[in-house]
Amino acid sequence: MKSFPNQFLWGVSTSSYQIEGAIHSGGRGESIWDRFSSLPGRIADGSSGEMACDHYHNWEEDLGLIQEMGAGAYRFSTAWPRIQPLGSGRFNTEGLQFYSRLVDGLLSRGIEPWLCLNHWDLPQALQEKGGWTNRDTAMRFVEYGWKVLEVLGDRVKHVIPHNEPNVLSILGHGIGIHAPGLQDASACFASAHHLNLSHGLVSRELKICQSDLQLGPVVSLQPVIEQDRDQNASERLDALWNKMFLDPVFFGTYPEILEEELKPWIHEGDSEILQFKPDFFGLNHYTVMRAQSSGKSALGVRIMETPAGLPVTDSGWEIRPEAMLEQLLEFRERYGDVPIYITENGCSSPDQSDASGEVQDPLRTQYLRDYLAAGLEAMEQGVDLRGWFFWSLLDNFEWAEGYTKRFGLIYVDYETQQRIPKDSYRFVQKLIQENTLPD
Repeated sequence: MKSFPNQFLWGVSTSSYQIEGAIHSGGRGESIWDRFSSLPGRIADGSSGEMACDHYHNWEEDLGLIQEMGAGAYRFSTAWPRIQPLGSGRFNTEGLQFYSRLVDGLLSRGIEPWLCLNHWDLPQALQEKGGWTNRDTAMRFVEYGWKVLEVLGDRVKHVIPHNEPNVLSILGHGIGIHAPGLQDASACFASAHHLNLSHGLVSRELKICQSDLQLGPVVSLQPVIEQDRDQNASERLDALWNKMFLDPVFFGTYPEILEEELKPWIHEGDSEILQFKPDFFGLNHYTVMRAQSSGKSALGVRIMETPAGLPVTDSGWEIRPEAMLEQLLEFRERYGDVPIYITENGCSSPDQSDASGEVQDPLRTQYLRDYLAAGLEAMEQGVDLRGWFFWSLLDNFEWAEGYTKRFGLIYVDYETQQRIPKDSYRFVQKLIQENTLPD
């Protein structure tokens, strides 16, 4: 049995659009995911986040389940259209009050709030002006972030500007399987630069307002393996996915092989804005990727499906815990000794409640055990890993997959909104209590 450090932070993560529901309540405006989900064929089961887990009305029960688990932190996102319905102009007091009550509820239960300002649900009104392809959206994001911290900053000490901006840019603007559904290389690179620019701008602004605030990027890093199969495609995908949103933060530059494609969007002085020393880095990690050149892709490369015969999750993602160890070591080698938190890690499995009302999910429990062991090995090799947030607290609206995939430690019956802690929830509960990973 191996133990984690005494101060190791255990948490769970969610996102606003995936759990809140209540998209027409409390003065909330339309988001790009509301619009995208309404388009035929975009979501696997034709669903949307209209109801989701109805966390907007069930948040107290959900916080109680976090407390019962023993987690010390909760990473959640504020919905920009709930706080500022049009993305500019008037702020919605009712939306701000909802998150203020949520933060108070967390603190009263001894749970530390970790706030993410953007988990992809951009106000649709801004999308109609170009969204993240429009440089002005970065300025609007700063105004929104400032307002959120004006209201919550006296109680929130950890802030993440964007969750997985690489996924938003590549899948939303380049490949088109996420909102806003574009398949356009120029849109991908414009959105990438403006997301990076907004990260630097809002980080500086919020630090000025609150110097003790802890700020850091959260990026989904998935190693590109078997690079010898298509070296050029592998290098390109690695630059797009794993470096395009971290090199700017740490170096103020972009990967050399992408410079020409990003050049049209870069203004004089941007490099100084992009580079901002983070207080921590949040790593989201699930699997690995294989690349193949593709003339049919707007980005010239596609992510291949996992070869048959390998262990996979219900989403078809390869289970390869040693890749997390490799990713953590590679990050330290490239970007230096930065405090790291695993801000998302988990897996989908085909969960169902049995005759006794229990939900057994052995695949998820074993997945977590193996990835946690990889995290422990990374720490033994000197990686400054300080905490772990499991994805996700609840089964939820899983973006383009709708409700066909379940990632939660807690099962949600979407018809009744009943919550049922799974076996993996009990595994995490015991892990936190003992701060030790069983052999």
